[in-house]
Formats: sequence, C-alpha cells, structure tokens
Amino acid sequence: MLSSFYVEDHVKAALMEDIGFGDVTTESILGEDEIFSARLASRCEGVICGLEVFKTVFKVLSPKVKVELLFKDGDKIKKGDILATIEGPGKYLLLGERVALNYVQRMSGIATETNKYQQAIGDLPCKIVDTRKTTPGFRAFEKYSVKVGGGALHRFNLSDCAMIKDNHIQVAGSVTNAVKLVKANLSHAHKIELECDTLEQIKEALPLGVDIIMLDNMTLEQMKEAVELIDHRATVEASGNVHLDTVRKIAECGVDIISSSAIVAKAPTLDVALDM
Repeated sequence: MLSSFYVEDHVKAALMEDIGFGDVTTESILGEDEIFSARLASRCEGVICGLEVFKTVFKVLSPKVKVELLFKDGDKIKKGDILATIEGPGKYLLLGERVALNYVQRMSGIATETNKYQQAIGDLPCKIVDTRKTTPGFRAFEKYSVKVGGGALHRFNLSDCAMIKDNHIQVAGSVTNAVKLVKANLSHAHKIELECDTLEQIKEALPLGVDIIMLDNMTLEQMKEAVELIDHRATVEASGNVHLDTVRKIAECGVDIISSSAIVAKAPTLDVALDM
C-alpha cells in the first residue's frame, strides 16, 4: 500500500511544511559536523506502525543519518522498548524529530486502536473495517495502519465500489430506482453496496442482486432479523454506533463486516519519543 516513492513525496511535503525557510533554533546551535545519537523509545503498550516512514524522514533529510529499526510494523510493544536507534549530524536529527514522530505516533495509535476492536471480536467470523472518515491527504497511511493493526479495509475512495447511501436513495426516488440507475452505468468489475435503515428496504433490495447490504444504525434485534432475512444472499455489513464495548455484541448478530470510523477518527496517538 505504501510504495517508497509515495512515502518520500509525502515526507518531503511534510518537511517543507514544518521546516519552512529554516529551523532558526537548531541552525543557531548546531553545524553540519556535530554527530549525535538518539533512540526511539516507547512510553506505553501498543502496536507499532510507521517505522519505515519514520526512517524515510531522516533518509530524505540527509544520507549521513543512519537509522536502525529494532522492531517491525505490527509488533506488540511495551513501555520502555527501544524501537530504533538513530545516529548522524545532530542538526538533521532535530530537524526531522517532530515530523518523524508525527507519522509513527499517529499510525501506531490507529494500529493499536484497530487491534483492540479486532481482539474484542475474537474468534467470531467477522472483520472490523475502516471508513472514508480519514484525515485529508493522510488516507493511505491511515488505511495501512488499520491493516497493520489486524483490521480489513473498506473502499479506498469513491471509485472503488458503488455505495448507495440514504441520500442517493432520496434523490433517486427509491431503493429500486437507485440500484437500477447504478447498474446501468457501472463496470462489471465493481460491486454494489446498499445502505439500509429498515427491514423493508432490505426486502426491496434482495431481488435486485446487490453484493453488500449495510445495516445502518440498527438495533441488535433488527440486525439479527436482517441477517436471517438476507440468508447469505449478500455480504452483510453493520455500521453505526460501533464502540469497543458494543463491537462483539454486533459481531454475535452474524454480520460479516463491521465498519467503524472510530478506529481511525477517534484513535489516540501512541506515546513514543525520540531521546537524544
């Protein structure tokens, strides 16, 4: 998902944003030849993610900076773990510190939060997936982090899958009309997902041959009834009011997929630090 050229371009833009026309503090204190070492250390438990991106920040700044990664993305970490060592001109260590940490803290926070949700589902045959409620310009990194945390991915953007939501149904006039209009214009390679708020909408949708039916903000009892009604004729996705304390109960309803924006939008950053 994260090719090296994509990461490098993103990192360059992030460094340009942060450094501006120069680091007036660091460049007043350090020159090019003063060598220092630092450690990336964990201050809490979690799932580490974004280490290669962290490394890329210093690679872009200077080939003189050497980064040795001691863990890999997806590893469980605990407080006090040394995740990487860095050595090189102190100027570049300080120039890249905040940007490098921003990537790894944010990505690790998402991976950790996703892992909590997937672990809560346990051995049930159901997957937690993300949504398009992501940070503009950072979606690829956030979706990668979901995958590292053990989750699965929903569509990446609007062109991946035809997803007929309540407002589409409203402007089309009905579920049937919305599905027919989409089918008339869709590539054979695309799937169709339909958001349903009621059991009546599901009954209307089933003869239309949609691939995925999303149960939107339904109660547990409604979801159980919907799963029986659909009876494997479409993939069943549950969405809405998904929290860490409700996700297993939703999975127990028999749905195939649970989509949640919380694993990205509400994930706290993971506390890791760069110590000189």
